[in-house]
Amino acid sequence: MCGIVGILGQGLVADRLLDGLKRLEYRGYDSAGICTVHDGVFDRRRAKGKLINLAARLAEDPLPGAAGIAHTRWATHGAPTEDNAHPHIVDDVVLVHNGIIENFKPLREELIADGRQFLSQTDTEVVAHLIAREIERGVPPREAVANVLPRLHGAFALGVMFKSEPDLLIGARLGAPLTVGYGDGENYLGSDALALAPLTQRIAYLEEGDWVVITRAKVEVFDRDNQPVTRPIVNSGASGQLIDKGNYRHFMLKEIYEQPVVVAQTLRSYLRPVEEQVALPDMEFDLAKIQRVAIVACGTASYVGMIGKYWIEQFARVPVEADVASEFRYRDPVLTPDMLGIVISQSGETADTLAALRHMKSAGLTTAGIINVPTSSMAREVDLLLPTHAGPEIGVASTKAFTCQLAVMAALAINLARAKGLLTEDLEHEIVRHLREVPAAMNHALAHDEEIEAMAPKIAAARDVLYLGRGPEYPMALEGALKLKEISYIHAEGYASGEMKHGPIALIDDSVPLIVLAPSGPLFDKTVSNMQEAQARGAQVVLISDADGIAQAGENTIATIEMPKVHPLIAPLVYAVPVQLLAYHVAVFKGTDVDQPRNLAKSVTVE
Repeated sequence: MCGIVGILGQGLVADRLLDGLKRLEYRGYDSAGICTVHDGVFDRRRAKGKLINLAARLAEDPLPGAAGIAHTRWATHGAPTEDNAHPHIVDDVVLVHNGIIENFKPLREELIADGRQFLSQTDTEVVAHLIAREIERGVPPREAVANVLPRLHGAFALGVMFKSEPDLLIGARLGAPLTVGYGDGENYLGSDALALAPLTQRIAYLEEGDWVVITRAKVEVFDRDNQPVTRPIVNSGASGQLIDKGNYRHFMLKEIYEQPVVVAQTLRSYLRPVEEQVALPDMEFDLAKIQRVAIVACGTASYVGMIGKYWIEQFARVPVEADVASEFRYRDPVLTPDMLGIVISQSGETADTLAALRHMKSAGLTTAGIINVPTSSMAREVDLLLPTHAGPEIGVASTKAFTCQLAVMAALAINLARAKGLLTEDLEHEIVRHLREVPAAMNHALAHDEEIEAMAPKIAAARDVLYLGRGPEYPMALEGALKLKEISYIHAEGYASGEMKHGPIALIDDSVPLIVLAPSGPLFDKTVSNMQEAQARGAQVVLISDADGIAQAGENTIATIEMPKVHPLIAPLVYAVPVQLLAYHVAVFKGTDVDQPRNLAKSVTVE
């Protein structure tokens, strides 16, 4: 959520700032703005809605200036209006902010009592007023920022510029990512390396509590105690080209179709095909000593954790707790040093998950992270980084990141089983062979795209949709329901199929589609029995199964989607494809914004 780009350049910067914001669109936002400093004045353009609206403003009324900051805002405090859009200007200060200032109310009351007037409803404007008041009292800009930072509680990444010092850009971070870019006679500030990719490949990641003073000539970094520190300059490796949709209508569809390739890439880094073994990166701890596991994640990633619980307990016989990160700390879990804490995140910056990671580390747990961005905060803080190789995921609704996370979780579960002495050589060879079948099985699933598209109108007409699954397909039912909710705005719920008779069956009538995930196997008959209970009460069933399952239970359904017959271990990766495609085509039929659904952000960096 939210994006920051700052440039101290040699020529006009407005177009480059807009380009940087376009690279951050995938995060989700509802307003945007740019402010430049030119001839001792601020010049600003802001717009509600998409960047195309801001671009139109700039085309009508271009911005001068060789220094500026830009922002995409996802509304937290205050509605998504132009007045609430960033950058905020107060006297000599212009400021952008990602995150939430938790103590903004008492600070705002203090400033109002001091005679200051507010023009927005945001928590951000409080920070601009605090810095401006320090400058009004004669404090130089960098000292003014240093004085204000300790007063801010919450999570923030800040970019600040000054009318009186147009060669000065100050950034600060606490709980939200921020990156410094190094150029030739220019320097930059950005939310992530992707935003700065066309400007520079030489970047430094600010650490928690850091703040940075940037001019065109140099960069000075200070820690939370205002002590000078050095943060390594690295090559970002981020592409300078804007990621495009190619021949696909939406990023989400492109990313669904990329899954066989990126899952293969991910598995390639964890499998030794010649030896038919699963391998993890080198680690400084002994997996065999792990007695319990805690898995923490948010949203779609939390369903990876739920599936991981099935796999780890089945293969490694280690007890697992799987929590949503936003609840984990607040239930005061019992944590002991013999536990492995696993966090799962596409961005590696999700605020709730990052806080949970730090809570686990403070309790002495060994930690591992299944993360797609290897330079993120979580990736740098875990004891064992287990990278996915999904590449940038632009669609807000996670698809390829989810299946790559599942691939890594499977590798971790099998490796833990081997460390515990519970995996025979023959069984490991068999499992590796099945994992290597995943890309081909996913391609087989993608071949049913057109028939899924054809049935989408039947689902699009519903007000409510239910998903059922047993075992690892239960979390997949939850994921299918979440996908449909996220991008089509249809109310949907996922249930363990055996729980239907304990209440949810009351919702069933002939207007409620029931999506049933039921690969043939040991749980099939039980799942079908629950499905038939619902059919007897008028449920309109879509059965997702393999040929054997459809032959046995496909009668009296409104549609069937045939999947390849696969080993139960890899079924969740394969069955992810049809639930993603179904949600996608329903959303397209309804005409919603598939890649940037309302109210949602790609990376949630506030609690």
